[in-house]
Amino acid sequence: MPLDSQAEAFLKQLEALGGPALNEMEPAAAREAAAALGELGGPPEPVARVEDRTIPGPAGEIPVRIYTPEGGGPFPAVVYFHGGGWVIGSPDTVDATCALLTNRAGAVVVSVDYRLAPEHKFPAAVDDCYAATQWVAANAAALNVDAARLAVT
Repeated sequence: MPLDSQAEAFLKQLEALGGPALNEMEPAAAREAAAALGELGGPPEPVARVEDRTIPGPAGEIPVRIYTPEGGGPFPAVVYFHGGGWVIGSPDTVDATCALLTNRAGAVVVSVDYRLAPEHKFPAAVDDCYAATQWVAANAAALNVDAARLAVT
């Protein structure tokens, strides 16, 4: 399948800047670069409600951002794990994506700020993601979520 022409143009612009690839950077620099890329999308579209909170995790509290759509619910839910190879990314870098998903899918989206490597060795991130998914299922009623309609991405 050919690459989307807009995606191809964007990648060529990045290459023209001459900087190193994300996988060639130290984690801190790669995180800064990913955050800067996330800002290019502009501010997130409005949703009915956004809440930053923490939930219990296997090694302490896990920060999450909960997006709720307009309507009465109970809603389906998406537990959202930002990309970044377990090393970069955060709920801030996918804020616009999660708001869009909330509105288009009519779903509560729970964006998980799992622990990142290399500071936190495998399987720390996976453990956090699993704990967050269990928490959403166990707290479905309080989140106005239909526990039978739960997805992860």
